[in-house]
Amino acid sequence: MLFTITGKHVEITEAIRSHAEEKTSKLPKYYSSINQVEVIIDGNQGGGTSVEIIARAEHSKVFVGTETGDDAYRCIDMAVKKLERQLRRTKGRERDDKHKGSAELTELT
Repeated sequence: MLFTITGKHVEITEAIRSHAEEKTSKLPKYYSSINQVEVIIDGNQGGGTSVEIIARAEHSKVFVGTETGDDAYRCIDMAVKKLERQLRRTKGRERDDKHKGSAELTELT
């Protein structure tokens, strides 16, 4: 899995980089076809921080989680949590759609 982190108007320290990489490395557990994760940390003028995490999967599927707050670490955690929810929902929908036809066939007979 390809991991990139970008800072806009903020310096990316090694601690932030390792925290973001550790949290996003767990995303393929929820949706196995993820092949790229991009983290964008933007420092606002008021001292706030916004984090956007973009997860790209096979077949041009893109998942985005954003969070704004004062602490970059907390924003990363919350954005990853939003992505996990999206990935779980998508995987569940794909599984349900995949097995929908067999249930309907048994009802017809």
